[in-house]
Amino acid sequence: MPGKKTTSRIKNEKQYEALRDKGYSKQKAARIANTPEAGKKGGNSEKYEDRTKKDLQEKARQVGIKGRSKMSKPELISALRNS
Repeated sequence: MPGKKTTSRIKNEKQYEALRDKGYSKQKAARIANTPEAGKKGGNSEKYEDRTKKDLQEKARQVGIKGRSKMSKPELISALRNS
């Protein structure tokens, strides 16, 4: 529609573009750039291996991974790392 203004839903456009330049998919780049701490250094999260399977399934649900209820803990970890 002419004249219709679209607004970006990306919170950190600079980070989004940098991730896209590195080859990240649009979905993954947007998910990373829209986190509350977008653009800040992290590293304080608990390792996936130290989390329970239930915690990993919840994280997989938040990220939108399909088939998570049938995955083993190592499969969940791999899916989360590669999503």
